[in-house]
Amino acid sequence: MAKLKLRGKDLLKIGFDQGPAVGLAITIMKRHYKFNSKQYALTILKDVLTSPDKYAEDEVLGPIVTALRKAEPIEDKEIKLRSEKKDYRVYGTEHIAANARVQMDVAMRLPVAEAGALMPDAHHGYGLPIGGVLATKDAVIPYGVGVDIGCRMCLTMYDLPVSKLQEDRAQFKDWLGTHTRFGLEVHDRPMDDAVLERSEFREIKVIKDLRKKARTQIGSSGGGNHFVEFGEVTITDPANEFGLPPGSYLGLLSHSGSRGLGANIARYYTQLAMETTPLPKEAKHLAWLDLNSEAGQEYWLAMNLAGDYASACHHHIHHRLGKALGMDPVATIENHHNFAWKETTPDGTEYIVHRKGATPAGKGVLGIIPGSMTAPAFLVRGKGVADALQSASHGAGRQMSRRKAINSFTKKQLKQELKKYRVDLIGGGMDEAPFAYKDIHEVMNHQRDLVDVLGTFQPRVVRMAD
Repeated sequence: MAKLKLRGKDLLKIGFDQGPAVGLAITIMKRHYKFNSKQYALTILKDVLTSPDKYAEDEVLGPIVTALRKAEPIEDKEIKLRSEKKDYRVYGTEHIAANARVQMDVAMRLPVAEAGALMPDAHHGYGLPIGGVLATKDAVIPYGVGVDIGCRMCLTMYDLPVSKLQEDRAQFKDWLGTHTRFGLEVHDRPMDDAVLERSEFREIKVIKDLRKKARTQIGSSGGGNHFVEFGEVTITDPANEFGLPPGSYLGLLSHSGSRGLGANIARYYTQLAMETTPLPKEAKHLAWLDLNSEAGQEYWLAMNLAGDYASACHHHIHHRLGKALGMDPVATIENHHNFAWKETTPDGTEYIVHRKGATPAGKGVLGIIPGSMTAPAFLVRGKGVADALQSASHGAGRQMSRRKAINSFTKKQLKQELKKYRVDLIGGGMDEAPFAYKDIHEVMNHQRDLVDVLGTFQPRVVRMAD
């Protein structure tokens, strides 16, 4: 009997799409149905196309079903957005660019979106805008957290005369240059930390592969808007939680995140989310992972590890510089602002609250909201406002892109601005010039209902990536 003869065009005629499934189907049919007629083989294949579930577990034909499903057009699996967005509160509307509002509008059309808010420092980002707060049910959005997982602030206060910042300026600059590392630079002898011994580094493949880099980078800061700076803390609230009398204190403030560990976790799980929950083009970076799935649980563990790693990096920075100062701190305050939390509403409903560039501001929760290299940071206590999802801004917020800032200002202008505010800058670039940021005082004015101000931190000696 003649052997079966099948060609690709035969399969295309019965409904196969051009792709790997065609070649696989021909190979399987010629191997297992080689003495059957061409018409019989095509009848079988047609039935596989129309009733794939019937053959999905078939030892011979199952692989064809798998190949067909992998080749299904993304549009056929695409998850639809709601036709109408859920309402959300916007703070400082007049200072928020239209593209950030558009991004938040799209986020509020996600099927998993339950509530949202936009902070007064908001600006355009990937997926969720920077300054966007989004509550979901049983779903976590990697780009709703951000690439720099656990990016955070940490302030240490010392009972030292702030006059030393002027009298010993060269010494403070030397300490920052000696004990901090930014961007691609790392410490020659990184400090050990318990976070590097966490079980996630052994149990989750993507994290296991990142442990060596995490150990190398611990205690260092990223590039961009990350900084370590000495400055003057002014405590104004006599009822402050630190038990400090109102007045001036020497302060050390740092802003950084989880380095390569967090960035790689974000990339890996965002890609996985985009494959498992494909969304329309305008929303594709808002793909989520079901928290009840293995991938969702993995990301949650990985995100929390990255957050703890970011915290450890700050503690190492402050330990090194505190040792140089030769003093113990009188108070410390710190907070994440790129993270997701499980939070429960008064009626007992649990939500996942994403704060991408937003500061937790639950009732009585302390935080730090920075300005720029010349503008003050604010020490705040949250008021727990429900409309804001118990959040506040994470800083002043950019009013122009990095590229525009580089093209808009000169080094001479930056030097004049630094001199005006008596700030010494080590490293840094025009992309981080103070002019690129919104007025922190206006931003704070728009969130008077969200936080109480305990005091301020005025930068004096600033270290950033070169």
